[in-house]
Amino acid sequence: MIGRRVFLTIAGGSVLAAPLPAGAQAAKIAQLGYLGTDRAAIPHLHEAFLQGLRDLGYVEGRNLVIEHRYAGDKFERLPALASELVALKVDIIVASSTPAALAAKQATQALPIVFAAAGDPVASGLVASLARPGGNVTGSAVLAPELVSKCLELPKQAVPGVSHVAVLWHPGGHGERTEKSILKGAEVAGRALGIRPQVFEARGPADFDRAFSEMTRARVGALTVLPSPMLNNERRRLVDLAAKNRLPAVYPLREFVDVGGLMSYGPSLADLFRRAATYVDKILKGAKPADLPVEQPTKFELVINLKTAKALGLTVPQSLLLRADEVIQ
Repeated sequence: MIGRRVFLTIAGGSVLAAPLPAGAQAAKIAQLGYLGTDRAAIPHLHEAFLQGLRDLGYVEGRNLVIEHRYAGDKFERLPALASELVALKVDIIVASSTPAALAAKQATQALPIVFAAAGDPVASGLVASLARPGGNVTGSAVLAPELVSKCLELPKQAVPGVSHVAVLWHPGGHGERTEKSILKGAEVAGRALGIRPQVFEARGPADFDRAFSEMTRARVGALTVLPSPMLNNERRRLVDLAAKNRLPAVYPLREFVDVGGLMSYGPSLADLFRRAATYVDKILKGAKPADLPVEQPTKFELVINLKTAKALGLTVPQSLLLRADEVIQ
């Protein structure tokens, strides 16, 4: 329920209820809980969400209060942080990712939950179906399993003669069923493309050096990084390691290419975070999450960094450049 009290903080630090004219009603202040991993790693996505709210008339400090909780790279903290937000009795919890949304759902079956970007919300158990979520959770899906084949197709097209492609994934980055679907998709796509994908695990940033050393020993010809909040947050280090090991790499988000990655294909996360504000607005106006269908991405981007390609001694085919939504020189 939206709070109906307006508070005035005075210089002495005490808080008094603001007097209202006779017959006037207190302004409604929306109280949101925001549950994520590392705000510092993705500040532009949080800003996209705030801009979406502003476009709908919600401004922090005026008619909106947001309680932020971030777990960093310690995903095991998410359930406790979600419980904190529930205890604060916020109106809605906004979850930045699948792990955050799962933690929020575990913490409450009553408060509405909006996920900004979930890999596969049905398989992970967040919703009953995309059309009819059926509970207290809804939001936008990023279609992670469906994008795997595309992220294996691109190195095949960009790297002449490549037949052995490393697949870096983060166990626990999505629900168990989603992860099985992603890995199965990589295997099926590899057979169809005539390449051999080899999976390398990274449960945290401490595993990166080991994973890349194993890739070198396996003599892979290219790398595909699967989507995961932890891997996304550590994109700069992953890009640096790919460059150090001279591995042409395809990433799931353009944010990797913006910091020097070779190429990416996937949905616009900024667009999804802006759209999360629309769900918040509808719920605050009385809609129930169970009745709000999960939206799927409408904007996908192929981004190529020619400067990185040159550093790798790689000539990107003209046919691929013509398909790109953006080419970074």
